[in-house]
Amino acid sequence: MTDTPQHDRRMLEALVCPQTQGLLVWDAEAQELISKSAGLAYPVRGGIPIMLIDEARKLD
Repeated sequence: MTDTPQHDRRMLEALVCPQTQGLLVWDAEAQELISKSAGLAYPVRGGIPIMLIDEARKLD
């Protein structure tokens, strides 16, 4: 995870995918948390991760 303040980095590392409980990868350019195991991208709006499956974007 790059381009995030240290306290935000620790918070993001503690999050897991709500669907698979798997790890998330931070995409700084898209401002999304990526769950490769679920094939979903969770948006981060105003610095707040939106960890709702209904709000996630399906990856191609």
